[in-house]
Amino acid sequence: MATLSPLLKQATPIIVDRASGSWISATDGVDYLDFTTGIGVTSTGHCHPRVVEAAREQTGRIIHAQYTTVLHKPLIELTERLGEVLPTGLDSVFYANSGSEAVEAAVRLARMATGRPNIVAFQGGFHGRTVAAASLTTAGTKFRSGFAPLMAGVHIAPFPAAFRYGWDEDVAIDFALRELDFLLQTTTSPADTAAFIIEPALGDGGYVPTPPRFLEGLRERADLHGIVLIIDEVQTGVGRTGRFWGHQYSSITPDILITAKGIASGFPISAIAASADLMASGWPGSQGGTYGGNAVAAAAAVATLDVVRDEELVANSQAMGDLLHAGLLALQHRFPVIGDVRGLGLMRALEFIDDRGEADSAMAAAVQRTAVSHRLLTLTCGTRGNVVRIIPPLVVSPHEIRFGLEALAATLEEVAA
Repeated sequence: MATLSPLLKQATPIIVDRASGSWISATDGVDYLDFTTGIGVTSTGHCHPRVVEAAREQTGRIIHAQYTTVLHKPLIELTERLGEVLPTGLDSVFYANSGSEAVEAAVRLARMATGRPNIVAFQGGFHGRTVAAASLTTAGTKFRSGFAPLMAGVHIAPFPAAFRYGWDEDVAIDFALRELDFLLQTTTSPADTAAFIIEPALGDGGYVPTPPRFLEGLRERADLHGIVLIIDEVQTGVGRTGRFWGHQYSSITPDILITAKGIASGFPISAIAASADLMASGWPGSQGGTYGGNAVAAAAAVATLDVVRDEELVANSQAMGDLLHAGLLALQHRFPVIGDVRGLGLMRALEFIDDRGEADSAMAAAVQRTAVSHRLLTLTCGTRGNVVRIIPPLVVSPHEIRFGLEALAATLEEVAA
C-alpha cells in the first residue's frame, strides 16, 4: 500500500470534504474558518461559483492545449486581462505552472538580458524549492540544506527587518541600503550583477512588509548600474496586500514581475511579466514547458480577475485587513507573548516572544495547533518559526474576521494565560 511521503508535515489534522468561501467542511462534520487559503492561493474563496463555472465549461472544450503547439482562447483572454492590471510598460508575459518555475524563468531572463552572472537576494526571502529558487531562499535552512551545491552566483544582502534588529524602520532601511552598497563594492561588482530579487513583503520569512523607501532605494541602484529589478509577487499579488500588487505601496515599477498563487483561485498557473524589449532579449528556446498556460487554469485565472474586479476585492482586502489588524493589536495589548503585529491588507502576522524578548517558536506552534480546536485554521512561518500568519480569502466578511479574532482570543487564553 502506498502512503504519502513522511517528509510532508501536515499543519492540521483536517481531512477536507468540501469547501465554500472562507469555510472548509471536514469529513468529521465540523466547519472550519480557513485563514490559510492554501497559503494565499484561494483568493476568491473556495469554489467561487464563477471560477467553478469557468473551469467546468473549459474542461468540456479542451483541457490541455500545449501553448507553444496550439494557442487557446483562455490564454489570449488572460493575457489581455493581465494587461489591464500590470504596471505600465510590463506588456509581455510568459506562463509557467508554479512560483518556483516563474522565479527561475525570471532569473534566466535577467542573466540573458544583461550577460551578467550574479543575483542579489535578501535575508528572509522565500522564492521556491527548486534548485535555483532555493538558492535564492533564506527564509529557513530547511529550504536549502541537504542538496548542495546550490546555484552559483547568488549573494544575500540584509533585509530591513526593523523588529528583528530592535531598530526603528528608518534606521533599518539605512543600514540595509549601506550594506547593499558595501556588497556591490566588495563581493559582486555591479558589472557582474544581473538582478536584485525581493518580495514586497516577506512570505515564509515572517510576513514582514518591505518598506517602500527600501524598494525605491533598490530601484535607484538598479537604474544606476543597469541591474534588473525582479519583484516576486507570488504571494503578495492580486489584491492580497490591499493593493493589486504589493509593490504599489512604493513608487517603483519593476523590470520583471512574478505572479502565481492567487491569480487563479487554486488552479496551478504562474507568470512573469516584463517589457517586450526585455523579454525579447532572452535566447530563443529559453522559455517553454509542457503544462505552462494550461487552458483550464487560464480560464480560472480570467474568472478570478473578473471576480476581483467586479466584487471590488482589492478594496475589501484593505478594509478587512484594517479590521483584522485592529483586532490583532487589541490581542497584543492583552497578551504580552505577542511581540509584533504586522502585515498589509489580508496578509497579517503575529510574532511571538518569550519573557526575554527572544523568538518563541513553541508558543507560535501551540497557538496554531490549538486554534484548530476553536475552528480556526492558520499557519506558522518566520525564519525562527515564531510567527503565526493569517491569510483570509479576499472575499472574507466582517463577521468572519470577528469570528477569527474571537477564536484567536480563546486560543491565547488557553495557551498563553
